[in-house]
Amino acid sequence: MPDGLYERLASLPLAVEGYELEHRERNVSSGFTRVTTVVMLKGGGHTGSGEDVTYTAEDHDSMPADLDLAGRHTLSSFSSLLGGLQLFPRPPQMNASHDHRRWAFESAALDLALRQAGLTLGAALDLRYHPVRFVVSTRLDIRPWLALYPRLEFKLDPTPDWDDELLALIAASGSVRVVDFKAFYTGTPVDNPPDPELYARIVDVFPQAVVEDAALTPETEAALGPALERLSYDAPVHSWADVAGLPRTPRFLNVKPSRFGTVERLFEFLDRSAAAGIALYGGGQFELGVGRAQIQALASLFYPNAPNDVAPSGYNAPEATAGLPGSPLPVPACLLGFDFSDGA
Repeated sequence: MPDGLYERLASLPLAVEGYELEHRERNVSSGFTRVTTVVMLKGGGHTGSGEDVTYTAEDHDSMPADLDLAGRHTLSSFSSLLGGLQLFPRPPQMNASHDHRRWAFESAALDLALRQAGLTLGAALDLRYHPVRFVVSTRLDIRPWLALYPRLEFKLDPTPDWDDELLALIAASGSVRVVDFKAFYTGTPVDNPPDPELYARIVDVFPQAVVEDAALTPETEAALGPALERLSYDAPVHSWADVAGLPRTPRFLNVKPSRFGTVERLFEFLDRSAAAGIALYGGGQFELGVGRAQIQALASLFYPNAPNDVAPSGYNAPEATAGLPGSPLPVPACLLGFDFSDGA
């Protein structure tokens, strides 16, 4: 490519007249009530949307409704404007929320700029969309899902209370593509401290699965053994600089766009990962609105055949539900903007 990905987007013109906010919430499979806020930038008869996936519900109560965003910008200059604004009237409970909220406005701006130009993200980048393979991420019993969808694939969050009988039943399904140890989370409903015994059991039972977010200590490295070659990272990665600082060069990385905060940082990461030969797959954060379609769009353009945690949001329900789309998701017929849904 003659230019980096971001350089193909940075000069897109963007006219903003104002914005609106939409609060959303839903009970999801990890045992908590998910709250998000959709940001809708308005301009020239178009609406560009993004989603703040800040995890702490209370922080959505302080979503700023009166930022001075109006004017004529480029995507790059709008990002610079956002960088000088206070997006949290008071500090959020989790530091990562700064990136999550910034991404909501940045992705809304990208969506609006593309719509005002009459473009899809693929057209702006000169890339083709492809059907999207997805997996379902859960720590619940997968058997009810398999009863409805026998070919479904999974990204699982194993915990120490998974006994050998349950592991054998899950392994027999042949459906597990990623195991996520979630060792880098603190103060969340999914915290899972490093456990060498658990690591050893899991990598033995799932010898082909990608191994995500395992904490490396002398004890866990010994437990992982040859599975160290299957390591992937998610939570520690917010920029390419974070990848360079990892304890081992990974073969795989999970891409959660909101962790990067800005469009520029995300697309630099995509460029650098491709150059380094690192296999990417999409990650979800229980998005309740347009954020889900946007991570599907990125998967379609950059890693369509990977075990993408971008399943339609119905798969995040606490109980298995019939009638949901199967994998792979087809490319919608009428795309526009930063989206992956017909006519959105």
